[in-house]
Amino acid sequence: MKKKWFILFILILAFSASVLLIPIRKALVFQYENTNKILAFIPISGNQYFKIKFTHSIHLTDVFESYVITPGNQIKQYELEYEDTAIGMPSNSLEGEKFIMKDGKYYITNMNRIFQSFDLRIGQVRANHTVIFDGAEYPLANYIEPGTRVRIEVKKINLLQELEGVNILEHKN
Repeated sequence: MKKKWFILFILILAFSASVLLIPIRKALVFQYENTNKILAFIPISGNQYFKIKFTHSIHLTDVFESYVITPGNQIKQYELEYEDTAIGMPSNSLEGEKFIMKDGKYYITNMNRIFQSFDLRIGQVRANHTVIFDGAEYPLANYIEPGTRVRIEVKKINLLQELEGVNILEHKN
């Protein structure tokens, strides 16, 4: 009888561990740069679009970087929007891209820059890094300590990782 209870206990333990540890939810994750420790995430499905908005440190104007998540779970930058071509901003585009000026703003469109991940330091003073997702704005400093260097990537996460990170869509400040 003890042997049956022990086997049942082991099966329940194995099932519980698999529920907690098997990655099941696709997400755009913000994690410490060189670790798998997730600080925050946005649940996603399919090829979803998002933007990162920040205030340029010299021009003090907004910059918008536009991205789409590819079928291969990579991040593709397809557009850049900004107001000044001075220090730190491009004044032309790369081959195959288009450099456009419209309504006092500069755009680089038709970009095809693919990333498995990219790193970002959450601004401490004026950058105000913000994720724009489904039309809503989420200032990253509300979820991640300013000054933190994060790696942004698409990956499947497990229930345990969901519990340790902040679901940005559920915690709008």
